[in-house]
Amino acid sequence: MTGGSVISAEARFREVFAHLPEVVAYARRRGSRDPEAIGAEALTIAWRKLADVPRDDARPWLYATARNLVRAEQRKARMSEHDNDRAEPARAVDPVAGLVDPELMRALSSLSARDREALLLVAWEDLTPALAARSMGVTQAAFRVRLHRSRRRLRRLLEAEGVASPDSLLKVGEP
Repeated sequence: MTGGSVISAEARFREVFAHLPEVVAYARRRGSRDPEAIGAEALTIAWRKLADVPRDDARPWLYATARNLVRAEQRKARMSEHDNDRAEPARAVDPVAGLVDPELMRALSSLSARDREALLLVAWEDLTPALAARSMGVTQAAFRVRLHRSRRRLRRLLEAEGVASPDSLLKVGEP
């Protein structure tokens, strides 16, 4: 690397690094036991693969990386608990307990992981459907269909729980 390319890479990484708090929050909301470590590892990977990080908005790439790291962390925790018979079973992490309507949390947890992720990328991570599609590695059309179906499933679950106006809970992130 020449001196100029090192400087430009460092400037580019500073732009990506500015998203660290959002990546940590993403990992926390996805139930990571150590969201700061997930954020740090995601940014370490971003530095190593800086050419692969989209220039227009790094968040979808960073969220996809963090999602994989959180899944790996959860798999490792399950394997560790399985290997150690005396280990106390891990308690489910509810990173937004008290912040979200309990009926909504129950309904969200009843959805498949893919449906839940589609909804949360738009509602909690504030991604557009186009950016959320990029994060999930699907086409925009496929993501919009998934988002529509996920909202419909969530609405049905909320109605089944007797939520008076589920539409008010579902407005977040709608185009």
